[in-house]
Amino acid sequence: MKFGRKTGSQDDDTDPTSVSGEGRDVRETFRAGRPAPRPKSRAAAKRGYLDGQMLIAMPTMGDERFARSVIYMCAHSSEGAMGIIVNHPAAHIRFSDLLVQLNVIPAADIIQLPAHAEGVKVMKGGPVDTQRGFVLHSSDFYVDNSTLPIDDGVCLTATLDILKAIARGEGPKSAILALGYAGWAPGQLEQEINQNGWLHCPADADLIFGQDIEAKYAKALRKIGIDLGMLSSEAGHA
Repeated sequence: MKFGRKTGSQDDDTDPTSVSGEGRDVRETFRAGRPAPRPKSRAAAKRGYLDGQMLIAMPTMGDERFARSVIYMCAHSSEGAMGIIVNHPAAHIRFSDLLVQLNVIPAADIIQLPAHAEGVKVMKGGPVDTQRGFVLHSSDFYVDNSTLPIDDGVCLTATLDILKAIARGEGPKSAILALGYAGWAPGQLEQEINQNGWLHCPADADLIFGQDIEAKYAKALRKIGIDLGMLSSEAGHA
């Protein structure tokens, strides 16, 4: 993975919710055969890094793109960090509509999609590379040279193969589709954490793939023993 070109804290003129019908050809979302940004190998990870964990925005987060965000960290090393926001839905974008616009299925076949496919949520994964799609999914699905194992049964795939498999009912048991990702240059995330911009907690399937998206932020805070109402009140009196 190449870090530092664009980071999650820098301005990005691209609106992550702008897809076909709103100024962008959604066919650019997935590029068949082009792999996702590659996390560092687990062997290269060092103690203290957060890959495979959840990053939680403090209520005082000043960047509205990350306000009340919960991010699954796909990679975190001395070279930087990369993650997918799992609780910011992409407005007015349905997974089935993306399948049609990407020519994965014809419009007439939407009614025949497996129920599981209809349940795949589309997220604003972050402000970087928002023309690309990333599927964060359970490890029961794997495509050689395309799927990147991350941690604890979670993988990342960014090619059309996984969308075709989901449409056939042969995809992973759990999945979310994200437009774009969040990225940090070397040392940037550590600095933001030291400035009380972020908290973190262990990842679990419900935080990543759970259907109750609005509840994920409070659930993540509760995992580390923090009540959202109390934290917001304290921040207001700071």
